[in-house]
Amino acid sequence: MHDGQMLFDSSATWTHSSWDMDDVVSSLLLADKIQDVIVVGIWNDGQARHADYFPQKPFESLSGVQQDTAYAAVRSNGYSVFGAYKIHSDNYLKFLVTELKPFIDSTYSTYTQRQHTFIMGSSMGGLISMYAICEYPSVFGGAACMSTHWPGIFTMKNNPIPQAFAKYMQKRLPNPDTHKIYFDYGDQTLDTLYPPLQKKVDVIIKKKGYDQNNWLSKFFPGQNHSELSWHSRVDIPLMFLLKK
Repeated sequence: MHDGQMLFDSSATWTHSSWDMDDVVSSLLLADKIQDVIVVGIWNDGQARHADYFPQKPFESLSGVQQDTAYAAVRSNGYSVFGAYKIHSDNYLKFLVTELKPFIDSTYSTYTQRQHTFIMGSSMGGLISMYAICEYPSVFGGAACMSTHWPGIFTMKNNPIPQAFAKYMQKRLPNPDTHKIYFDYGDQTLDTLYPPLQKKVDVIIKKKGYDQNNWLSKFFPGQNHSELSWHSRVDIPLMFLLKK
């Protein structure tokens, strides 16, 4: 899971809230609803987070002018989206696959195969989870993408990024016979941008042969873009990916 510092301890997060993944996973295990599982929380790098999590190949498919415009984008508070960092998510995924996963597999008692390896995140973490399963389909057997930040930046005005993601997925989504994908979204705060974009993605996924056995896309009216919202529903993707 991405954004590791937001997963377990609300007293240590900048929002003073967390996913409380330890509580959710423990309750599901005690209820015998999921397989035994290790949750690996990968801390983000703060200022470089957007560059780490933004899918690189779809970005590189944009024109030079479009890329420069994205790099110049700002948040609602006026701060730069990317700061001084260039998108390098291919290196981030390479780290996960060639360094982090081998370390986990050599240190803990794990099933190492694709069908036992999943990746999950929210917002930009949803994007990089989608990208990971497409780039490394032999490593990741499933992805959970919550409140996926399809705009890439923080405006939809003249924004070509969602279409670039759509074209990439049309070409690179993995085989539905061997993979599972979960998406969800709310309609409050930043999630207000997502419903029409997620619906377009759902059309693509369905055309690629995914069905109710290997794909879920769920809408949660009233849910916002926060750790508390993701905590309230993370049991759903956990059971979808890890059901016994």
